[in-house]
Amino acid sequence: MSVHPYDTLTPDLVIDSVESLGYLSDARLLALNSYENRVYQVGIEDKDPLIAKFYRPGRWTEEQILEEHRFSLDLQEAEISVVAPLVDGEGRSLHHYGGFHFALFPRKGGYPPELDNMDNLLVLGRTLGRIHALGRSDTFTYRPRLSVEVMLSQSRELLLEHFIPRDLKPAYESLTADLLDAVTTLYSEISPRDQIRIHGDCHVGNILWRDNTAHFVDLDDCCTAPPVQDLWMFLNGERHDLQLQLSELIEGYSEFCDFDPRQLRWIEALRTLRLTHYAAWLARRWEDPAFPRSFTWFNTERYWAEHILELREQMSALQEEPLQLL
Repeated sequence: MSVHPYDTLTPDLVIDSVESLGYLSDARLLALNSYENRVYQVGIEDKDPLIAKFYRPGRWTEEQILEEHRFSLDLQEAEISVVAPLVDGEGRSLHHYGGFHFALFPRKGGYPPELDNMDNLLVLGRTLGRIHALGRSDTFTYRPRLSVEVMLSQSRELLLEHFIPRDLKPAYESLTADLLDAVTTLYSEISPRDQIRIHGDCHVGNILWRDNTAHFVDLDDCCTAPPVQDLWMFLNGERHDLQLQLSELIEGYSEFCDFDPRQLRWIEALRTLRLTHYAAWLARRWEDPAFPRSFTWFNTERYWAEHILELREQMSALQEEPLQLL
């Protein structure tokens, strides 16, 4: 039986890692809902618990993680509502113990925002406008740039070679080839000037809503990409609903950062990239025991048939007129 790197991340190692930084744990440990990394709430004697995040070995370089931390800390310094890593007395936010990179974060309470509430969308837009205004002020050196090659081309190759059932391969291969052509054409409109530092994984699960404030967490996927990548995942429903939601988001966003309406043409291309990349992400992590336990529906005949149907619908969406601001 193969040994997964996280097999060595025992409760004792988690507590020892935190205590190596001078904290005294009360031995209360709670595993939080995280798959790519491992995240724990660790009780601290006579103090509030801390959140310890252990980065998946081999995913990011140390330079990439530190650049993520610097971005978070710059946002925090600008009084933008993000949960940034704690920095020790020597200025370090990234630590090493037992073969793992890890970081500590303050515990923040909250719940996902209600996206059918237009006031919430206005606040989300304002916060993202502030994040992107700072994101425009500098560039990443080590963090990735969102690309069609990585998210769609490499994803489809992996799935075709190892995961798509034989009888579904012709349909998947033909369909994703057409999607690749369509997305590549749209994405060719995006110049380096259209891309900035963004959160990169902006969905409700990465937002803690409290006191009418959106606290953005987990910048693990921060990257260089078009700003609209951080906006479109808040949209859901029929076209009229989408346009109302979009207009509310952009109203708040524009208070702090200019929005180029050209980006609306790229929403469905970006959605296509995420759909294919998400399936490939599950596939790449399938040897991690946490994934088969948590995603029992993945890699079944039914899943792949429904995935192909979803991609067909996405092909139609790519051919429709883009959303417009009301």
